[in-house]
Amino acid sequence: MPPKRSLHGHSRVNFHLYPKTTPSTSTKNVALAYSKENALNAICPYFTMFPLEYPIKVLKKHRKERPVVLDPFCGRGTTLFAARSFELSAWGIDSSPVAVAIAKAKLASCDANEPLEMAARLIAETAPQQIPESDFFRAAYHPHTLRDICALREALLQLDTESDASVILRAAMLGCLHGPLPKNTEKAGYFSNQMPRTYASKPDYAVRYWKIRGLKAPRIDVLRVLRRKIERLTGLATKSPNSFSQVVHGDAQSDDTFQAIGAAPSIVITSPPYYGMRTYVQDQWLRNWFLGGPDHVDYSAGPQLDHGGKDAFARSLGTVWRNVDRLASSTESLHMYVRFGIIPSAAVDAKEIFRNSLEESGTTWRLVSVRAADSADAGKRQADQMKADSAAAVEFDFHVERV
Repeated sequence: MPPKRSLHGHSRVNFHLYPKTTPSTSTKNVALAYSKENALNAICPYFTMFPLEYPIKVLKKHRKERPVVLDPFCGRGTTLFAARSFELSAWGIDSSPVAVAIAKAKLASCDANEPLEMAARLIAETAPQQIPESDFFRAAYHPHTLRDICALREALLQLDTESDASVILRAAMLGCLHGPLPKNTEKAGYFSNQMPRTYASKPDYAVRYWKIRGLKAPRIDVLRVLRRKIERLTGLATKSPNSFSQVVHGDAQSDDTFQAIGAAPSIVITSPPYYGMRTYVQDQWLRNWFLGGPDHVDYSAGPQLDHGGKDAFARSLGTVWRNVDRLASSTESLHMYVRFGIIPSAAVDAKEIFRNSLEESGTTWRLVSVRAADSADAGKRQADQMKADSAAAVEFDFHVERV
C-alpha cells in the first residue's frame, strides 16, 4: 500500500467527472421498507433514515469478501440490519441515545414472547415514582396508559443487566410511544394522542393542536399494542451474528469512542447529518425522555458535528474519517460509501463539503463514484423535519477507497 498523503495541494479526488446518475425507483424503496421480512428494521419509525436498498446494494457487491461493516453515524441501524441479513460482522456509533436504543434492536435476537413477558412482569411489579404532570403529558396520554408507560420506563432504566429481550422491548416502546390516532382503539399501534410517527411535536404546539380539534387521548392497552408490534418482527428469533453491544453510544469525532469498536472495518456505509440540520435531539425529545432524559425539550446542542460554517463542518467530518482510517487495518482495503446532502436553506455545495472533509482527514482517498442518490422528494427526507418550504435537497452517494 502506498504511503498515506494529505489531499491538500494535490487532490486525488476529481469531482468534475463522475458517472451518469442512476436513481433508484420509489416503488422499490417502498417494497423493501414494508416487506414482512424487514419488519425488525421498522421497529421504530425514525426520521432521516436512508432506504434499506442502499446498504443492501453495497453489501451485495462485497459479501464474498466477508467484510467487517462500520457505520459511524448509524442512526436507527439500517446499515446494521442489512449486515445482519448477510450474516456479516457489523458495528455502529451514534451520539443520540434514541438512535442507539433503536439500532441495538437490529442486532438483537430472542423469542417474541420474551420481551412481552418482561413487559407484563415489569408493569405488574413497578409502581412508577415519576409520572409527568405537565399539560402536554396530561393531553398526550390517558392516565392509565401513562402509568404503564412510566412503569416500563422506570423499570428499564433500573435494569442491572441488559438482554436481547430488554433491548427489543425498549425499542418497541420507542416505536409505539407516539403516532396517529386510530378510528378503532382496538387496532391502535401507538399509545398517544394524535402525533407524528417519526418525531415528537413540541409540547406547546401539540397541546394547542389537540385543544383546537377537541382531540382526547384514548385509553390504550400498552401490552396489546406491544404484542401487535413485536409479534410482527419476522426473523427476530433467528440467531444474530452480532451482539447488541456492538452499537456504541458516543461521538464519532472522539478517539475514545472508536476504542470501543472491537474489529477493524473494511467497509463503511453511513449517512452523516445534513449540513445545517441541528435538531435531531430536540425532534426526538419524547423518546429521549423515555430513555431517562428530561420531560421537556432540551435545546442544548449536545455532541454533534460543527455547523458553524462549511469549513468547520468539513473539519468535523474529516475527524470522523481520520478515526475510521486509524481503526481500519493498514494492510487491508478500506471502502467508504457515504450518502450525504444539504438542507435546502444552506446555499452550499454538498460535493465541495464532502471533498473538503476527505482532505481534512489527512488520508488519501480515491473517488470511485459519485451520483445523485434518488429523486428530489427522497432528497427531502431530512429537510422535511425542518419544515422547509424550499425546493427539495439533493443527496449524493459517494464511494471512496483509501489508497
